[in-house]
Amino acid sequence: QVQLAESGGGLAQAGGSLRLSCVASGRSFSRYAMAWFRQAPGKEREFVAAINWSGGIILYGEPAEGRFTIFIDNAKNTVYLQMNSLKREDTAVYFCAADAGDGGWGVATTWSSWGQGTQVTVSS
Repeated sequence: QVQLAESGGGLAQAGGSLRLSCVASGRSFSRYAMAWFRQAPGKEREFVAAINWSGGIILYGEPAEGRFTIFIDNAKNTVYLQMNSLKREDTAVYFCAADAGDGGWGVATTWSSWGQGTQVTVSS
């Protein structure tokens, strides 16, 4: 399995921006898809965005549409999540995922490799 390490979380004000990064190690993730999910306290893990290795196929979940952008740098084995116009409800632990199996990208059980997560807290 690939090892994933997220960074870039922290405290932001509502309306502000953060950029999350996820570095993959153990193998190159070219030819693989990557995804971001998030989980708020007491809630299920929620799909945010996913991208294929070339960046040519992108899927966004409801929380991300119009505000977040996912992009990939294969040379750095890194996938990013640019989050703009942050809201308090974006507060959650954000997880990077890889190794998609059969199933839809928006389903957490499709992905078999996960990072430890990075906390994002948005204050009003």
